[in-house]
Amino acid sequence: MTAPNNNPLHGVTLEQILNTLVAHYQWQGLAQRIDVRCFKSDPSIKSSLTFLRKTPWAREKVEQLYVQLQRKG
Repeated sequence: MTAPNNNPLHGVTLEQILNTLVAHYQWQGLAQRIDVRCFKSDPSIKSSLTFLRKTPWAREKVEQLYVQLQRKG
């Protein structure tokens, strides 16, 4: 018998994470919390996903913000 996975990111796609954050913070609030241009200048899910998949440090910040949000709720 295996222990349950305690990783809050398990089974959650980057797109789901981004959609959740945008729904909660809106693009402006997200840009205030994570200072990247793809959230500030003509933001879209598609362009943000492209950037985050190529930029590990930014993806890590997005994932950390998502985990913080999940712990609050």
